[in-house]
Amino acid sequence: MKLTTDLCDEYEEDLITGSLQLLPLQFNMYGKKRQIAGEVTTIKALEDNSMVRKTLGSKGDGRILLIDGGGSRRFALMGGDLGQVAEKNSWQGVIVFGCIRDVAELSVLDVGVWALGTCPRKSIKKNSGSINENIYIENVLISSGDYCAADEDGVIISKKKLY
Repeated sequence: MKLTTDLCDEYEEDLITGSLQLLPLQFNMYGKKRQIAGEVTTIKALEDNSMVRKTLGSKGDGRILLIDGGGSRRFALMGGDLGQVAEKNSWQGVIVFGCIRDVAELSVLDVGVWALGTCPRKSIKKNSGSINENIYIENVLISSGDYCAADEDGVIISKKKLY
């Protein structure tokens, strides 16, 4: 698998045209996998991880779950239990525009986990949120079916498979 830096170098024209974009945030890495690449499934979930649980409970087929948690740091949208569900169902990784918890548990699971930070408080459960909706994170449009690669250097989103 190519690193994000290599992909950015190789597909520089796509960066210029916008078909390849960088998420301009510093995400922290928490899972055992330090490099992931796969097709994206999106979720919009503000402080409620009901849809996250539902989605990770389905077959992942090596996909990456990208969660728009609105950047909230008040609740964790994923923890060790959901990490185990993701690993069991063959999800490549989870990227959270928000917080996670249970760092020690997530660090030994064979799944990639990126998030803005941690919060010990579990999410609320209202069955709110939506799956496969277009999301915007820091002015980057992300749709289910896009492709993502993530590693120590950053997170990139592409309209086409690059790896």
